[in-house]
Amino acid sequence: MTRPVIGVTCYVERARFTAWDVPASLLPQSYVDRVTAAGGQPVILPPTGAPASLVNVLDGLIVAGGGDVDPARYGEPAHPETGYVRDFRDEAELALVGAALDRGLPFLGICRGMQVLNVHLGGSLHQHLPDVVGHTGHAPAPGQYGRIPVEVDAGSALAKVTGAASLEPAHYHHQALDRLGEGLSVSARTADGCVEAVELAGHPFALAVQWHPEVDADTGLFAAFVDAAGVLRAVGATPYHRRPWTSRARRSHSAESSTESPGTRRPRESRPSAAGCRKRPRRTST
Repeated sequence: MTRPVIGVTCYVERARFTAWDVPASLLPQSYVDRVTAAGGQPVILPPTGAPASLVNVLDGLIVAGGGDVDPARYGEPAHPETGYVRDFRDEAELALVGAALDRGLPFLGICRGMQVLNVHLGGSLHQHLPDVVGHTGHAPAPGQYGRIPVEVDAGSALAKVTGAASLEPAHYHHQALDRLGEGLSVSARTADGCVEAVELAGHPFALAVQWHPEVDADTGLFAAFVDAAGVLRAVGATPYHRRPWTSRARRSHSAESSTESPGTRRPRESRPSAAGCRKRPRRTST
């Protein structure tokens, strides 16, 4: 039986390998390994155009981790800690998510991928979690995953997929969902109130998690996702009829956003964070 074809979005960053130091389309091997182990055929998707033609040759879509979404796309100025913004990646992935949802393609968002889904559906983000929850446990140090228990909603699709009431996954995020996008419901939270998983009502399979399931043994998430992609491959796509999910994300109005090249970093501006996780009381100066 032919394996379902799973598109996985990727980074575009400078990379050093053999004699070269050049911009490259990159994806951690763990994504490839998890999809392959679950029975899928992974295909890396650099951030280019033509999302509709791409989803027509895929059986499932994973939007992978990465840098921060440009806050201009949800109508806010940038927090000083917002960084690694790549407008070209935002543009490509927001369009790709819309095309995938419209077609009814099985969808799995991971870390940044959950944030892209939320922004696409008109939601917003907390730009720096330590301002909101009062700790750095969701991203303890550069290159170090945090391990914070996640409580899974008993009636959610995530609970059905994982068979678990709680998980202790690998976290590496300094941002999180604030205002939920249209049609999304919360599947899991941490004890500090942070949204850690969402799903899209009425869609054949659309789940997103804030943590990194690719770095651990599969809890059932990749297996269920690839199984759903296999069903689509066998019987054809089921268009999502609830509404056409044209992106509600705002376009960046800066001139540089239209000319930014891969590998560049946007300058930072300042803004205080919002609420949505359990908000931390403001400190007073002493």
